Amino acid sequence: MRDDRQRLLDVQEAIERIEKYTTQGRAAFEQDELIQTWVIHHLQIIGEACRAISQPLKDQYPTLPWTKIIGMRHILVHTYFGIDEEIVWSVIEQDLSGLKRDIEAILQQLGHD
Repeated sequence: MRDDRQRLLDVQEAIERIEKYTTQGRAAFEQDELIQTWVIHHLQIIGEACRAISQPLKDQYPTLPWTKIIGMRHILVHTYFGIDEEIVWSVIEQDLSGLKRDIEAILQQLGHD
């Protein structure tokens, strides 16, 4: 069974994979269905990994928007044809870098190199 540290590493890796294909900017994201699918898939991974993190660890870091991250995953998984690209891009632009910093800080506190 995967532990919290491994789940946090999953989040970190998914963020890095999203960053890899969104550096081309919003226009490329809007025009390329493969980039959209890639990003949405990795946002789902982030949500699933956060959902599986233990409640004690989540309680240790109450400023992280765990519920919103998990809720976003539910929307992406269950709203097949109604995904709002504007919201997805907003998450990329406004939320991922902060989440990445927070996850890296938690991993350092847990003893990750």
